[in-house]
Amino acid sequence: MKAIRIHAHGGTDQLRIDDLPEPKPGPRQVLVEVKAAGLNHLDIWVRNGFPGLHLPLTLGADASGVVKEIGSGVTQFAVGDRVLAQPGYGCGSCEECLSGREHYCSKYGIVGEHHSGVQAQLLALDEDKVIRMPSNIGFEEGAAIPLVYLTAWEMVVNKARVRPGDTVLVVAASSGVGSAAVQIAKLHGAQVIATAGTTKLDKAKAHGADFVIDHYQQDIAKEIKKITNGRGADIVLDHVGKATWQASTRSLAKGGKLVVCGATTGHEGVVDLRFLYFRQQAILGSTMGPRGDLFRILQLVEAGKLRGVVDKVYPFTEVAQAHEYLETGKQFGKVILNFSV
Repeated sequence: MKAIRIHAHGGTDQLRIDDLPEPKPGPRQVLVEVKAAGLNHLDIWVRNGFPGLHLPLTLGADASGVVKEIGSGVTQFAVGDRVLAQPGYGCGSCEECLSGREHYCSKYGIVGEHHSGVQAQLLALDEDKVIRMPSNIGFEEGAAIPLVYLTAWEMVVNKARVRPGDTVLVVAASSGVGSAAVQIAKLHGAQVIATAGTTKLDKAKAHGADFVIDHYQQDIAKEIKKITNGRGADIVLDHVGKATWQASTRSLAKGGKLVVCGATTGHEGVVDLRFLYFRQQAILGSTMGPRGDLFRILQLVEAGKLRGVVDKVYPFTEVAQAHEYLETGKQFGKVILNFSV
């Protein structure tokens, strides 16, 4: 079988399509024939390199496919089932894991980073590391959902505790996490303000944003104050980092919450502590989410209340071009690799 791997860090020239032995499922495993895999900025960060990665490594955290074979002890799946791979997991035995908070596990990892990833034609996965795909979506949309929706749900629902009537600012709503966060916040009755590039504003509105701000042409914090009559946003969701940090902190209302899940443009952010404590604001870090939330998310997808957002699809053999496109930032939603070729 073929798998997308890196043997060294660097540019897209380090992406290799390797021939590997076909995996055999163990007694409690299912063999999944991958149909589509979603790209994330995580793939780019892993390719570029940071400490602690073990190479060679198969990339990818999101994949959809069909169960091709099951192990002798598998009880929850049958051959032919359409499934999604779970993007992250903990040790499975600590207090956090057993409490349904595996993303707080000290050994928590994301596939394609801490564990071998899912951008391969065949995957042998533990039975509890796969989940049924909604019947009303295709493989490409399915591959666009798990990682970004788990991340966005954790930010909006669990960390920020969104309530009906809250004003939520989604920074860079054209990303996978951003497009998911807009939909989740709107579903929970919030007023959603989204920032995006000039050509993406209409798409942000089409996915649920009540107001849009061109983050290239407008001052985000000033526009937020105009929209909210000087109050600011109750919740700000930011994964961009350094480039938007000041705008995000300046946009917060008194008692507001800034939730951060990434630092695409840099990890440094300066905070004036006087404003933070006097205005009784909170800054919360957030990574991924519990597997149990993925069941709820997929129920809402099945009900037509949430959708995976697919921007562009490439054959998996054109993974280098897909990485290059994602790095341009031109996409709205997810870039997908098609393995049905």
